[in-house]
Amino acid sequence: MNKIERVDNVLKGIEVDRPPVSLWYHFGVQHTGGERIAEISLEYFKAYDFDWLKLMNDYFYPFPEDFEGIKSSEDLRRIKPFDIEKSIWKEQLKAIEIIAAELKGKAYFTDTVFDAWQTFRRTLAGENLKRLMDDEPEALLEALAIVNNNLIAYCKRSLSFGAAGIFLSISPSHEIMTREQFLKFQKPFALKLLKEISSIGKMNTAHIHGDDLYFDEVLDLPVAILSWWDRGPNGPSLEFVKENFRGCVMGGIDQKLVSRKTLGWLKNHVREGIKLGGRKSFFLANGCSIDTWLYPGSVRAVVDTAKAAE
Repeated sequence: MNKIERVDNVLKGIEVDRPPVSLWYHFGVQHTGGERIAEISLEYFKAYDFDWLKLMNDYFYPFPEDFEGIKSSEDLRRIKPFDIEKSIWKEQLKAIEIIAAELKGKAYFTDTVFDAWQTFRRTLAGENLKRLMDDEPEALLEALAIVNNNLIAYCKRSLSFGAAGIFLSISPSHEIMTREQFLKFQKPFALKLLKEISSIGKMNTAHIHGDDLYFDEVLDLPVAILSWWDRGPNGPSLEFVKENFRGCVMGGIDQKLVSRKTLGWLKNHVREGIKLGGRKSFFLANGCSIDTWLYPGSVRAVVDTAKAAE
């Protein structure tokens, strides 16, 4: 069974010889161009012989000109639609085009996107976002809608360039926001984006980011795959989500431990993860980004143990 057949069967709910395996981390090369991103990503993919590639996307949302951050409703009104092809995101699209050509017929890859709310949290509003939710909710909602439409336009371009799916990160977690804030400021926009691309990305994935999740609020998202920190102290478990979600689950590996444990321990951890996930509708992967400085032998131990499960 080759990489594409294995992933296709998992997506169809057919039992496979072993779960497809992949790991990822942020390369920290967002200062460079798309050709270099493609080169590094393909080099990483081939070095460890993963079953699919999660392409990292560290090009941040383009700031308005002469802009230092959103603090007020006036600042929020400066958020406008823009031409994706004329923004920094053109470099990510360039990388996608190169990777798609190289992996065609060999393996799938997904493209990483941060949802509209996280886009504000990461760059546009930062430390001011919680206050804006309280003091300027309507202006914030209008700005979120504009950012979300820009993200939708980007996602459609990414998929048309050859990505097999969008890996959308959202953060419905108690330590990040209240349930009410998630339902008002994040979920409606993530839901709209995912509906817009549901028919054009076979590996569309919702990454549920955080430590203490409102997981019941994401089980209805229109994606093929759910990803989260299943091995964390609060879960939920792979078994629980498989019983309550119509699609596939992704996890089994605790990202916080890959760089902190011996090779023997990691091999047992992978075997446990495979047992928890099973051989249907399950992708073996980290629950969130692993450390960039980890020992290469640790990654090889994870992949080799997964392949030995055939």
